[in-house]
Amino acid sequence: MSNKRMRFGAFIAPHFPADEHPNLAIEEDMDRVVWLEKMGFQEAWIGEHHSGGWEINGSPELFAAAASQRTQAIKFGMGVVSLPYHNPYMVADRIRQLDHITKGRTMLGMGPGSLPADAYMIGVPVADSRDRMEEAIGPIVALLNDEMVTAKSDWFNLQDAQLQLRSYNDDGVEISAASQVSPTGALAAGKHGLSMLSIGATSTGGFNALAKNWQIAEETAAAHGNTMDRNGWRLVGPVHIAETREKARENVRYGLERWLEYMTQVAALPLAPPPGADPVEFIISTGFGVIGTPDDFVAQMERLNEQSGGFGAFLNLDQHWADWAETRRSYELIGRFAIPKVNRLNDLRDRSEKYLRDNNAKFRGELDSAVRSKLKEYADSKGTENLSPDIIAHFGANK
Repeated sequence: MSNKRMRFGAFIAPHFPADEHPNLAIEEDMDRVVWLEKMGFQEAWIGEHHSGGWEINGSPELFAAAASQRTQAIKFGMGVVSLPYHNPYMVADRIRQLDHITKGRTMLGMGPGSLPADAYMIGVPVADSRDRMEEAIGPIVALLNDEMVTAKSDWFNLQDAQLQLRSYNDDGVEISAASQVSPTGALAAGKHGLSMLSIGATSTGGFNALAKNWQIAEETAAAHGNTMDRNGWRLVGPVHIAETREKARENVRYGLERWLEYMTQVAALPLAPPPGADPVEFIISTGFGVIGTPDDFVAQMERLNEQSGGFGAFLNLDQHWADWAETRRSYELIGRFAIPKVNRLNDLRDRSEKYLRDNNAKFRGELDSAVRSKLKEYADSKGTENLSPDIIAHFGANK
């Protein structure tokens, strides 16, 4: 692992089964972000979806604005704004306002949209989604850089477009391009000098493409006078942690199969295990998800670091495999025990403890000698009758 500390967060689609109370589901995700901050996580990325029944968050900006009022430090990523669905100016203007509402804790993730039904409902041809995303990125980046933009395509027309507010602070809003298996996100990141958000980094295709997509991003960046920063590269994958591997496996029996059925039959993602395969063992054996202990989480970070060549942040693909109580516990175990190992937060504590262990006899002897000296001094002036027999026997005050 690199010497730079890795950041951690969650990628919240969300994925709530459709039999739960929708308002309670939204509230639970608010609580989830508050808990993440309490456990030391630094980022919460919120999805945009409009169909499917489970992913009931149509506006990541609205969610982030509300959750920001319950938190102080955690940053909010739009994960991601589906650019083909929105006028580029409106995206930039909403993000600038959110930047102020969150007091500088806003990050913009951009993508083409993941659910074909979302595009279909508003008449956006799915085949055009990636082209429209690429057309929208340039104007959005320019607007957020305080430029005046005139740009026209067959689906938007910007005429001397400009934002009214400067960014909340000098850092502005970090912008990321979503990347999966195809090079689309890597090309966009390199061309416009953006961060990269690798959704599905632990799937077989996504994992195998990590190093290649980063290479594409770097080569494209160089061709456009930009530089890619690995610290801005975020990898996404699912995790559930418990005290033991056995307990973790038991916990995810609560919702894993139902989640897999939704992802394959509704979201149409190729995640289904082979016929007859145990879904828990399939998830573990393929490396797609971590279902185990804090040490298993650390091992996954090392595996991803080796495959990618280094990255800046890991986001847990929040998935409701376990119930809320066990999910809270999972985040707590990651925060208390896994993150400190990944980032070597306790190296100096370990060194200090080892030093005292190795020199225990020496320091104990010095302490006993100091106490014995004071007891003898007291006994010489007051007499041993004022000392308890136990103290005399232990320290030998008359010696």
